[in-house]
Amino acid sequence: MKGYDVIVVGGGHAGVEAALVSARMGMKTLLTTLNIKKMSNMPCNPSIGGSAKGIVVREIDAMGGAMGIAADHTYLQMKMLNTGKGPGVQCLRAQCDKYDYPHYIQELCLHTKNLTVKECEVKELIYDKKKVSGVITNKKEKIKAKAVIITTGTFMDAYIYHGKNKISAGPDGEKPSIGLSDCLRKMGLSLIRLKTGTPPRIKRESIDFKKAEIQLGTPGKLAFSYLTDKYVDIKKQLPCYLIYTNEKTHEIIRAHLDESAQYNGTVKATGPRYCPSIEGKVMTFKDKKRHQLFLEPEYKDQESIYLQGFSTSMSHPVQERMVHSLKGLEKAVFLKYAYAIEYDAIDPLEFNLALRVKKYEGLYGAGQICGTSGYEEAAGLGLVAGINAVHYIKKKKPFILKRNESYIGVMIDDIVTKGITEPYRLLSSRAEYRLLLRHDNADIRLTPIAKKLGIIDNKRYQMFIKKSEQIKKAMKLLTATRFGSKSEVNQYLNTLKYDNLSAGTSALDLLRRPNVKLTGLYPYVKGLKEIKLSDIAIFQIEVSVKYEGYIRKQLKDASEFNKIEDTLIPKNIDYLHMDGLALEARQKMDKIRPHSIGQASRISGVNPSDIAILVLNLKKK
Repeated sequence: MKGYDVIVVGGGHAGVEAALVSARMGMKTLLTTLNIKKMSNMPCNPSIGGSAKGIVVREIDAMGGAMGIAADHTYLQMKMLNTGKGPGVQCLRAQCDKYDYPHYIQELCLHTKNLTVKECEVKELIYDKKKVSGVITNKKEKIKAKAVIITTGTFMDAYIYHGKNKISAGPDGEKPSIGLSDCLRKMGLSLIRLKTGTPPRIKRESIDFKKAEIQLGTPGKLAFSYLTDKYVDIKKQLPCYLIYTNEKTHEIIRAHLDESAQYNGTVKATGPRYCPSIEGKVMTFKDKKRHQLFLEPEYKDQESIYLQGFSTSMSHPVQERMVHSLKGLEKAVFLKYAYAIEYDAIDPLEFNLALRVKKYEGLYGAGQICGTSGYEEAAGLGLVAGINAVHYIKKKKPFILKRNESYIGVMIDDIVTKGITEPYRLLSSRAEYRLLLRHDNADIRLTPIAKKLGIIDNKRYQMFIKKSEQIKKAMKLLTATRFGSKSEVNQYLNTLKYDNLSAGTSALDLLRRPNVKLTGLYPYVKGLKEIKLSDIAIFQIEVSVKYEGYIRKQLKDASEFNKIEDTLIPKNIDYLHMDGLALEARQKMDKIRPHSIGQASRISGVNPSDIAILVLNLKKK
């Protein structure tokens, strides 16, 4: 019987990050996939990043993951979102080439030391009452492992729907995973049924783009990875376009709801609230006369255009009528019809904060099988699951990211503590410490942690150290440089409609002013330009200076938060017989088995009085 340290089941975005980090940590790792050529496939929009999600990609990169660097090598357009808002919500979004992105990841996986990729279907797990120790393939091959990570995405017992048609298939019509769901149920795990969907793809030549509003990328040196030093010139980036639905579109939808799998009762599962179908938008927001849609290229050749915002499970004839009602798409030719997909996932309450299945040692999960949605969420979970599988093998303590350390930590805590009723989508509003969890400082937050874990190489770490030292040097110069009332800097300030300075004003004080830019101070602060700060370092300095008071407050709040997060709860504590606890609190805490007082306080149905009683009982022990 063949054996590995770690087996990862599924070659999607979660699976590849889990497998790569396991291999980097020295584990003999097997990545199983139904189709090697579909590893890291993008069955929906070939975009990476977006609100909150772009920060997750930064976090993955800061810890040595692959998603960011792959996006930087394959993007068609790069855009900075939310530039009109505060720095805590600004983030990147890249429209990537749907062929180049997965190909980049596939080549990386096939040429990574300690990593073997095997094309097969895992049907069962090898397990006893307490532990998982391998997998069984569709060819009855038994493969042993010290830890198994399940990352099956939307493939488990999956069905595709359009109209009243139901087809057993995975995304893009691929072969579904059959059998593993039954095995997990036999193991006593609770499974849930979830749904998502994808819009139609339209032939570019059939679209009249003159009727659409052009949407260009953002100029400048923008990248997800801290390693990236080459950028696609804005002139060479492909445009996207904005269009809208109209009343005719809405009339067609309302008249043909029986042709929607979502509304005719064919689909029973719950879909994502924050990525609804177009029929869901029309029926939910009946007062809205139009909805935004985006026309986005899927490949460099631009032949296939993704109709973002137009996900639907309508029958094919109705889809055509709906699309042809849109301005500029009157003669649209379909390359691929939209569909809804329904699949099995494990109830995330079955997992702990390390993404280990609580009922079994050696079994981990990541991605959509944990109830999340999106490539970025999946990749973040995969990275953490991979680290923890290795820590389990090496008998090290679990690796747990806190809510004040990363968006990945926020996401994991949310799903395993609160559970889900729909596919989980990361949003900036879910984070309490948004100003601390910015896209620019992901390396400061996580790269030192990654170094201690041994998952980044020395080259990356030295780059981080160099950047950190440059920022320190710049801050010292800004603090030490002072201007008199007749200083030349007044000329610069006057252009910004500021009055002349009083004597003894520091450059740091000037930078605190809203319109003053660090680069604007280069001529007046000796040696500042010569430091050769990167764009991201400049941004980081400006944010830290201009938002110093707000950042200090969030750091104080985070410190108080960590006090209760660091108050750990013994694993063997008996909640069911704890005097004073409300019945609901007893049941939920017994099921979730919170890691700390902080996690316990975030469980739905657990009240402050319950937490007070829990703390009192811990003090007695």
